[in-house]
Amino acid sequence: MLFLIHPHIAFKKERPTQQWSKEMDSVPVLLFGGQIDREMGGEGLDCDLRIQMEQRLLSITLLLGILYFCQAQQEGSDCIKANAQSCGECIQVAEKCGWCTDPDFLKQGESKSARCDELDALIKKGCAKAMIENPRGSYIVIEDRPVTNRTKNMADKQITQIQPQKLQLNLRSGEPQTFKLKFKRAEDYPIDLYYLMDLSFSMRDDLENVKNLGTNLMHKMQDITSDFRIGFGSFVEKTVMPYISTTPARLINPCTSNENCTSPFSYKNVLNLTSDGNQFNSLVSKQQISGNLDSPEGGFDAIMQVAVCGEAIGWRDVTRLLVFSTDAGFHFAGDGKLGGIVLPNDGKCHLENNMYTMSHYYDYPSIAHLVQKLSDNNIQTIFAVTQDFQPVYQELKKLIPKSAVGTLSSNSSNVIDLIIDSYNSLSSEVILENSKLPEGVSISYKANCKNGVVGTGENDRKCFNISIGDEVFFDISIESKKCPADRKPQTIKIRSLGFSEEVEIILNFICECECSKTGTPSSENCHNGNGTFECGACRCNKGRIGRVCECSTDEVRTDDLDANCRKDNGTDICSNNGDCVCGTCECKKRENPEERYSGKFCECDNFNCDRSNNKLCGGHGRCECRSCICDEHYTGSACDCSLDNSTCMAANQQICNGRGTCECGVCKCTDAKFQGATCEICPTCPGVCSEHKDCVQCRAFQTGEKKDTCDTHCKDLHVIEVKDRDSLPQPHQKTYSFTHCKERDANDCWFYYTYGVRNDSQKEVYVVKTLECPTGPDIIPIVAGVVAGIVLIGLALLLIWKLLMIIHDRREFAKFEKEKMNAKWDTGENPIYKSAVTTVVNPKYEGK
Repeated sequence: MLFLIHPHIAFKKERPTQQWSKEMDSVPVLLFGGQIDREMGGEGLDCDLRIQMEQRLLSITLLLGILYFCQAQQEGSDCIKANAQSCGECIQVAEKCGWCTDPDFLKQGESKSARCDELDALIKKGCAKAMIENPRGSYIVIEDRPVTNRTKNMADKQITQIQPQKLQLNLRSGEPQTFKLKFKRAEDYPIDLYYLMDLSFSMRDDLENVKNLGTNLMHKMQDITSDFRIGFGSFVEKTVMPYISTTPARLINPCTSNENCTSPFSYKNVLNLTSDGNQFNSLVSKQQISGNLDSPEGGFDAIMQVAVCGEAIGWRDVTRLLVFSTDAGFHFAGDGKLGGIVLPNDGKCHLENNMYTMSHYYDYPSIAHLVQKLSDNNIQTIFAVTQDFQPVYQELKKLIPKSAVGTLSSNSSNVIDLIIDSYNSLSSEVILENSKLPEGVSISYKANCKNGVVGTGENDRKCFNISIGDEVFFDISIESKKCPADRKPQTIKIRSLGFSEEVEIILNFICECECSKTGTPSSENCHNGNGTFECGACRCNKGRIGRVCECSTDEVRTDDLDANCRKDNGTDICSNNGDCVCGTCECKKRENPEERYSGKFCECDNFNCDRSNNKLCGGHGRCECRSCICDEHYTGSACDCSLDNSTCMAANQQICNGRGTCECGVCKCTDAKFQGATCEICPTCPGVCSEHKDCVQCRAFQTGEKKDTCDTHCKDLHVIEVKDRDSLPQPHQKTYSFTHCKERDANDCWFYYTYGVRNDSQKEVYVVKTLECPTGPDIIPIVAGVVAGIVLIGLALLLIWKLLMIIHDRREFAKFEKEKMNAKWDTGENPIYKSAVTTVVNPKYEGK
């Protein structure tokens, strides 16, 4: 016999008869038609208490239903834990979730959320495969023109470089759709080139070389394309202080020398894009140089206007090249404050009579703003700058996709070669980009480039060195994590930077099941028509809840029912993580659909477990009810303890070298003197060679300190003699590690051996049987050498002494000679001197 309790008893707070136990009064088990209504309180109920209670009151059939429900509750998958109340909610939980539409599928004690489970689980529960709703995603190619095999001067101007051109993707949450995109670089692709030149005073010699650029570049570009157009623009600086001098004379002629300069300006569109090279030469030859005060120029203002004023300049949907020529740096957002300009650049076109009129009103654009506008308008930039500013623009190139930097000569004489080289470099790159993705939608790329090169990571959407006629392929995967709020189709576009063609992708989101289209509104199966009967269950109208929509949200929030939503008679309803509805906690949904609250009182979640390396459960497990369920070979509260012993394996193939234990993949050495990752390092231990020296001596040569006790102390040493050192084992010859040793005995003789431990723990030593002993000294050569050395040293000392004496004597003789020359002798002046001869002169003698 079954006891039937009508729900109104609970709603009107009418107490049942006294034979109901106190436990039954506190546990909201409501029976309707012989089944436990989980929506009315059965969900998350204490199974042990219910089984005790139902054994006293209910039939064996219902008792088995309760047991089945409890088991499902404990072992349920993510599909069940999501508590999906309709087929549409179920298929959005995960790709693996299906919904059983069989009206008789549910057992006693199960709620309608049990219809949502993994496919195998539903079949095991008795749901026929044909009754399982499990829609799959797909894609349809709508437009698929083949890529063009085009050559120059073909009559057909239609060029197709990317295939397919339009697709429709039907996305189910969690199920990615992957399609292949082909790109083939076509020959004779049209090109628009706009030459933007700095006309500050320092570029006066460059202007002369640019005046003939039009016809010369036209001639050169004929080798690349037959459809080429060129335009010209110039820039100087904002027309406010302190960028230019605002005195009346300087506003007319800003140059300080006798140069005839034009008035300063921010940006001027001199020539729209044209195929007439002579017109380019004519207009450019009329241009005059101007001047400003500071070194950085207002080039960013000019680039912004060139990018956004496409209609005024005449850009076509072809390859768009912007050549930016300057010999100085640039101002960017924030620099306008120097001139009292604080209003951010609006990114709109402000050309009047081909002049930028708002330079005094709007600040310079930021680099990010500039990148966005260049990308939106599919413009590739070539920075032709002088050598001094190469580093600055190389850094800028890293921030601007599909841009190039070339070194401009001091007078721009190499500008044509620079443009052609840069174009060839840019056109050989294929870089895909997509438009803004809808919320919850992600996209991934895999590039299959030339010569089997596969691009992943940062290069997943790039291919390089692509020549004309080369084909490359991209595997593109698009996945939706959730349905959009409006559930309307969305459109995204994919294109290759620098090319006008694009792929249009229409995204349709699978948010409902097919069976929902045949639902019965206001069905009598849903408590007096309070819901739509679809997919085998009731989808309740607004304001109604319950398995068959029997509850009103205005009636069920009572104190008695709220008490059933408090854990351990606490004060928090549903642990503050849910709402109490019909005495049952309905857990809150989180912004991240992969994060969920669960449990009878919403006390569990799958995102508050311990972390390791900033990863939930260390990336080696899953979080269930705030506890980590670790993958195989991992343990620990954060699954950060590896059970793999390979990292603890020493060179001798022993765990931690036999001197420690492996804990979480790390060796813990039992002996403190051993260190290292595998306990193989012992700074204070004697070396293996010296440790086994005595045993090797006694076993191989019957010498050494242990020769008398060799059989006792060295019996476990297996010695093998070899004839020479070359016969010792080498690393590639053994499966275990060993050490080469060189030791000296008491007679100063060297002996060589290797020591190792085989995999069976047998100590094995290979010894060279011949000792290397030093030979005695040869006495005769030593004595002869000593005597000869003494004699030679003596002779050397004598020669040095003799040389010194000769030098000394010569110095003394030279000194004597010098004193002799300085001496003066005059005998006629000596008053003491009397000559021995007397001369008498006859006075009468007159010399006759």
